[in-house]
Order: sequence, then structure tokens, then C-alpha cells
Amino acid sequence: MTRLVRLASDPLAWRIVIAAALALAVLIFARLPSDIPHRTARFVAAFTSPAEAEAEIPPLPLVPPPPLPDPAQSMPIAADAARLSNAQVPIADPQPALPAPFRFVGAPDAHLRARDCLAVAAWYEAGDDPSGERAVVQVVLNRVRHPAFPNSVCAVVFQGSQRQTGCQFTFTCDGSLARIPSPPALTRARAIAEAALSGAVDARVGLATHYHADYVVPRWRDGLVKIAQQGAHLFYRWPGYWGSAAAMSRGSGSGMEDPQPALAALSEMHDPAAVPAIAVPQILFEPVPIAMPPAPQPSSHSALEMQLDPAAPPGSYALKALALCGSLAECRVAGRLGEAGNIAFVYVRMARTRSEGAYWDCARFLRSDRAQCLPGGQALDRLLTVS
Repeated sequence: MTRLVRLASDPLAWRIVIAAALALAVLIFARLPSDIPHRTARFVAAFTSPAEAEAEIPPLPLVPPPPLPDPAQSMPIAADAARLSNAQVPIADPQPALPAPFRFVGAPDAHLRARDCLAVAAWYEAGDDPSGERAVVQVVLNRVRHPAFPNSVCAVVFQGSQRQTGCQFTFTCDGSLARIPSPPALTRARAIAEAALSGAVDARVGLATHYHADYVVPRWRDGLVKIAQQGAHLFYRWPGYWGSAAAMSRGSGSGMEDPQPALAALSEMHDPAAVPAIAVPQILFEPVPIAMPPAPQPSSHSALEMQLDPAAPPGSYALKALALCGSLAECRVAGRLGEAGNIAFVYVRMARTRSEGAYWDCARFLRSDRAQCLPGGQALDRLLTVS
């Protein structure tokens, strides 16, 4: 102990210790990578010059959306085996996240073209099944908002249709357009499309951007997240960020809708020869309320009631009824002109018979299709009575 105290008080001993430490530091620094001094200088500069420091940090790369799967690529599996395989894939989102209501923002003629593209996609993909048509319409609108797809309704529906394989909706490239839907079926599909373009949301399929029939197994199936099954169709979203609501950043698309000549037989708005002669009304529809009406009252016919605005376009009554019924499997809506007025409009949805219809009082509202005229007497009672 006495020696240590004597050594600590000796100036020569301290000089020897300091010199040894400096020599060791020089040796270590010489063995470091050659760019360490430069890195250290940049680090110090970051505290004295924020602009220079920010310039030294490279921007994060923008990760592109995942590539689109080819819908034509399916596993060579028999229908029964495919259904069994698909059933073994669990539904990851029992309550899928909801997209925001879609509000079309384009000009009136673009609106009509979007409506008809959406309607034919619904009918050709789901058949004359309103429930399936709503699901298809929701998937199309989800795609319009997603950066992996075109940013207009018609462009989404006809994406890849110029190729024999790779078309995203097969009816656009397999000759199905030669089969024309009946006028009532097309009218119903247009009403469903109109409701979705003005805010109706199908909560059952949420943020789905892909679907397939349960009797096939696409090769892309296991790369996506299964979120719902509606009838014979299974619905999917991308995993991670690209399958979230945040990824659907386009609002309601571009509002620009190019004519699709393939639809000329189904829609005047897509017929180059007819479009110049069409007088497009400035007000096409009345916005559909997203929230359910506060207190729908059942009438003596066990139907929901709503008040009709005689100044509103008659077609808006059907849109209001669709919003009022929401996702109910069985629903009847009676519309009156005034609180004590006669019933002038009826909407009926019957899941058991897979039927749906809207009927107007043709003495008040002119309809081109007489099948849409409201019956009277006992026939009206039967239409409104829930059995």
C-alpha cells in the first residue's frame, strides 16, 4: 500500500502511464475501417448543420403494391376436392374492416358510364342474385381506390380484357358479353350499382379486392388473407399494409370514365354512335343516407315506412329503400306521399325465394316497364305482408 501511494505521487510514473495510453489509442485507431473518420465527421456535423445532416440521409424507398395474380391460373383439382381445400382455409377477419362510403365525383355522363360498368360486372359475375351483386360491386370499388389497380370503375372492370388470359374479370374476355341480361335484371343491377356509387357499403366483404368460386383453387389463394364467404364465393384481401384501409388512398377514384365499346349493346352511354344524342340530366340521383333512419315504424302490413318527396326523381325511392333495408335478408318498405297519403312505392326483398323488386304507382310515376307498376287491392296486401 505504501508503494502504491509513493508511485501515485511520482510525476515520472504518471508520464509513463499517459504515454502508454496514447500509444494504445493510436494502435486501435489505425486498425479501424478507413471510413470511420469520415463517418464520425458527418455525425458531428449533424449537430451543427441540420440541413447537411438531412442531405446525408437517403430517403426511404416507396414499396410498390404487390403484383396482381393471374385469375386464370388455378390448380388442377376437381370441384369437390377444391371445396374441401377451400373450407380448410380459416377466415382471418370474422368482422372485416369497413371501407369508407364511396362518392362518385365525376361529371354526369361519366357517372352513367361508371354505373353501367359496375352493373354489368355485378350481373355477369354474380348472376341475377342481388346479394352476390352487392359483394362484387364492393370489390370493384375497393379496387378503384387501391393503387395496385386502375383509378376508374370501367378501367378496373375491363383491366386486362385485351388479352386472352390475365383479364381480371373473366366475362370481359371469354365471350360472355354476347349473353344479354333481361331488362328487369339489368335495372336491378343498375340500382345496386347506383346505391354503391352514392355511399352504400357492403359490410360483409369489407376491404376485399379478390374473390373466387369455391369450386376452384387459384394459385394465388394462399398468398392472400381470406376474410369472408358469401354463397359460393370466397373473398380475400392482401396481407399487411396493402390489405388495410390506409392503402385505399384514392378516395373515389379519378372521376374519369372512358366509353367501353364492348358495352354498346347494353348501354347507350358506351355506344359511340348514341352518346352525342343523349341528354344527360344534371341531377342523376339523390344521395343515399348512410346511417339508418332513426325510427322506422312498421305499418299494419308489417313493412317499414318512409316518406316520399314528390319533387325527387322516382328512382331515388328505390335507393332510399335499399339503404333502409341494409343487409337484412327479408325486407319490405312502403313509401307514402305524406303521412296519411296512399302507398305509392313498395320495395320487397325475399331471401327465401332469392327475389327482389321495386314497384311504383304508375298513375303518378311513369315507368317504361309495366312490370314495375304497383298492384292494388289484395295483391298489394300480399306484397306487403310478411309471411
